[in-house]
Amino acid sequence: MIQLLFLVLFAEGAIAFLLLVKIGPLRELVMKSLDQLKLGKAPATVKTIAGTMFVIFLSNLMNIIKIQNKGAKLGTMSPMDQVLWRTHLLEASLMGVVLFFGFIIDRTHHYLGKLITLRSNDGSSKGELDQLRKERTELKEKEEKTSKEIKQLKEKLSCVSENLKKAEKEAKEKETKLETAEAHVTALQKQSSELLLEYDRLLEDNQNLQTQILVGTKKP
Repeated sequence: MIQLLFLVLFAEGAIAFLLLVKIGPLRELVMKSLDQLKLGKAPATVKTIAGTMFVIFLSNLMNIIKIQNKGAKLGTMSPMDQVLWRTHLLEASLMGVVLFFGFIIDRTHHYLGKLITLRSNDGSSKGELDQLRKERTELKEKEEKTSKEIKQLKEKLSCVSENLKKAEKEAKEKETKLETAEAHVTALQKQSSELLLEYDRLLEDNQNLQTQILVGTKKP
């Protein structure tokens, strides 16, 4: 029993050491082994063994107390009682240390698992943060490019507005000139009509004069 307890204690010490000190891939190997150990029926088996050891631990403590009380009543302990007392004390000490190391290994494994998960999440969070920073930079560049394009479009719009105003002004001037020309043409047409009437009147007068002259020459 004592040799088995020493063997278990040595194994637990080695596992605890590998969990606390990272030596190559050994920590990952131990973590995976403990993860597998906590699957299926293994946890119930481990709890049963730990409970049995705890009961034996309490039994050894009771035997130690009984032997001490017996020795106190007799005033001294017999050699057999001394051997039994030391044996029970050694077994109780070893069982207590084994149970304590088992608890330490369980808690260390639990918190290391959480630490690995947190580091993994932290790595993914850093990746997401870098991606967000990259997207933010791209958005800033696009915003600056868009601002420049909007500025250029405003300048072009301003030029177009000025050209449109100039075109409207020129159109108004041309319209005014056209109205003036139309008025001038109307006046010329009116004047032409009057000249034609005057020409017809003069032509008629000329014919009358010619008729009168012909009549005057025919008279004796």
